Parts: sequence; C-alpha cells; structure tokens
Amino acid sequence: MAIKVVKFGGSSLADAHQIQKAAAIIKADPQRRYVVPSAPGKRFSKDIKVTDMLYSCYALAEQGIDFSRELADIQARYDEIIAGLGMKEFSLADEFAVIAENFQKRSGKEYAASRGEYLNGKIISAYLGFPFVDAADVIFFRSDGVLDDMKTEIALRERLKTMENAVIPGFYGCGADGYVKCFSRGGSDVTGSIVAGAVKASLYENWTDVSGFLVADPRIVEDPAVIRTITYTELRELSYMGASVLHEAAIFPVRSAGIPINIRNTNAPDEPGTMIVPDSADEEVSAYTITGIAGKKNFTSIHIHKDMMNSQIGFCRDVLGVLADRQIPMEHMPSSIDSMNVIVDSTYLNDIEDELRREIYKAVQPDVLEMEHGIALLAVVGRGMCRTRGVAARIFAALAHARINVSMIDQGSSELNVIVAVKETDFEQAIRCIYNMFVNSVSE
Repeated sequence: MAIKVVKFGGSSLADAHQIQKAAAIIKADPQRRYVVPSAPGKRFSKDIKVTDMLYSCYALAEQGIDFSRELADIQARYDEIIAGLGMKEFSLADEFAVIAENFQKRSGKEYAASRGEYLNGKIISAYLGFPFVDAADVIFFRSDGVLDDMKTEIALRERLKTMENAVIPGFYGCGADGYVKCFSRGGSDVTGSIVAGAVKASLYENWTDVSGFLVADPRIVEDPAVIRTITYTELRELSYMGASVLHEAAIFPVRSAGIPINIRNTNAPDEPGTMIVPDSADEEVSAYTITGIAGKKNFTSIHIHKDMMNSQIGFCRDVLGVLADRQIPMEHMPSSIDSMNVIVDSTYLNDIEDELRREIYKAVQPDVLEMEHGIALLAVVGRGMCRTRGVAARIFAALAHARINVSMIDQGSSELNVIVAVKETDFEQAIRCIYNMFVNSVSE
C-alpha cells in the first residue's frame, strides 16, 4: 500500500476542534500512515503561540525567576485541548513535572521550544491510537549543527519499518552533544519531509490554513489565483523572494527522492491545494504563462562606472572581493561595457557605507560610484515562460503603463524567472500590474 506522510501546522492544531478536523482527515485515507504535528498555534489573532509561551517561560528560568505561573498557563492550554477531545483518562501532568525539573536545570532554550511539538504529539498519538516516536530518538544533527542525513534516515527507517502508523513530532531532533536541537522556525515542514524521504512515501501532504500557494501575496493582490502545480525549482525561486507557505529546507529530502508535496487546507479538505512536483514531472504548466510573483524590499544598488572597464582584467572580481571581505552577499549584478551594478541587501550596509565606498575606490578607482537605496526586487517565475515569446516585453509594458520605472532587469539562464528592480514606493503597484497583465487578462 502506498504511504502518505502528513504534517499539520500550528494553526491546524491550535485547539481541540482543529485537532478533530486533522484526525478526520487522517482517518479518511488509510494511506495517511505517519503524522508530523506542530505545536499549537494561535486560536485567534491576538493569541500567543505555545512555542512563544515556552520561550518566555524558559527565559524566566534562565534568570532564576519563578516560572511556575507561566508553565501552569501552558499546561492549562493543553488541558483545554485534552478536555475538548474528551480524553478523560489522559493527562500530561507527569510530562509537565519533567519539564519543570529540566527548566530548573537550565536544559536549554531549544529543549524548551521543542516541548510544544512533543506535548502536542503525545496528545495526538493518544487520540488517534497511533504509537508515539520521539523525534530526538530518530532525527540527528552533526556537531556543526547540520542534519545528519544518513544517520537520521537509517534510524527512521529502522524504527518505522514495523509500525503501521506513528506520530513523530516536528521541529526538533538530537544534537551531537545528546541534547535537543531544533530546526529554524517552521522546521516541522522539514521533519515531515525527512520522514517522507525515509519511508519512501508516495506523497508528502503538508496541511496548513491556506488552500495552497497563491500566484501573488493576498495582502497586495485581492483574491489571487491558486497555483495548482509548481515545480521544486519554481518553489525555490519564489520562496527565496519572500513567498512563504513552506519552509525552504523542506524541499530537499523529498526532492532527491522524487516525492511530490501537496499543500492542503485543513479547513477546506476538499480543495486540491497545490502540488509541488519534480522538475522533470510531466505536468501541465500554468494557464497563466507565469506560475507566481514574489518580491522583497530593502535593497541597495551600488552603481560603478569606469571608462574602458571591460578591458581591465579582474575589475568585477575586485569589486566582489571587497564585498566578500565584508561578508556582504550579492543578489544580482547587471553590467555593461563601462559600468556595473551590484544589488545587495541594505541591512548589510548599516554603519559601514562610507568605509565600503573607500574600499571600492581603493580597489578599482571608479570614475563614478553611487549608491541608491530603497530598491525592491520582484521575481516573475514560471516554467511556461521559456516557451512563450515576449514575456519581458509584457512585464515592461505593464509597468510602463503604470508609469513605474524599472532600474534593472535580469533573466535567469534557465529562462525560468525574470527579476526586475523598482523603487520601494512602487513595489505593491508593480506586483498588481504584472498580476493583471498575466492573470486577470487571461481570466477575463
């Protein structure tokens, strides 16, 4: 029988009612055998996530301040879930006693943060009647903090091979020192992907509170279309430029195994969501030529002009060497015969802009050196773009019609994406114009 690994996000498990929805989804398909839960998220807009409550509670412990009331508040949150699920014989009292003891021993911030997933996993395991597998027993990190892929895969496969079903909490594992170590925020996505890869799942379902990836940010574009199918490479491009539904690192364990990911909505389980497929998959491309639009603000353009720059061997290398010495990553570098522009994240220039100017002058003696702040980058991504004429021309036309000036355009060698730079003040309008050109004009 095919195997599906299902991961549920914090909003999908925020309270008893949401957990009941998740349980119904799991039980509706016997292929959904392995469950990866997050910690309870917000129940309403001004609510506090359990993970944040744990961080605050442990901060008091670190300072030697009594944290019993804060820990009791967290326990009350879980007790409310347990009562709502009608689990009269189940209790986390012993678990909280251990947590209190370990907080007193200063067991670490990562241990504290991981307890949200651990405790929710215990509840969901008991509610479903599935065995509980502590992630610290099967997910391992090396001494440099990087996931130990081989050791983890062997441990997971060995543990799960005799288990028809299991609940494995997300977000954490075991560090090389034997203590709990966490992934970055959103790391339950990564855990689900690791489990899916280890058991050779046919599908990794990632259940959240949206019905898949959207073509554009709904805070900018009203009611944007849902992306029904997207490749791993397209997803990486959009995620890097700010589109956030799935943790970036969650792609790699399943990508290497050729396992598709299905982003689904716990609150609308009948919606098909978004399928994330291998780049080689024979899937129909988007009806809109483009797959998605994403972007970020707060960039600086470093403009360097020097006559006969093209004949000066190592000119670009010397400029990039200055940035490398300062640990400043380059985003893009459009150039011409006598000039080059380097786009960098503005946060790296805080308090060092004057020094950076002097170092660039010393390295290449430019005729002109200017820095323009307040730049936004937009990525227009789509595997259908490489087989469609005039995509860049349509982008320019949409922006020109709105009187938005483009300060840079850069097309990737794969022809999968086009990056444009505009002023931050034009950012939202630029996204709406491009969306209207490629999506609304097709839909009408």
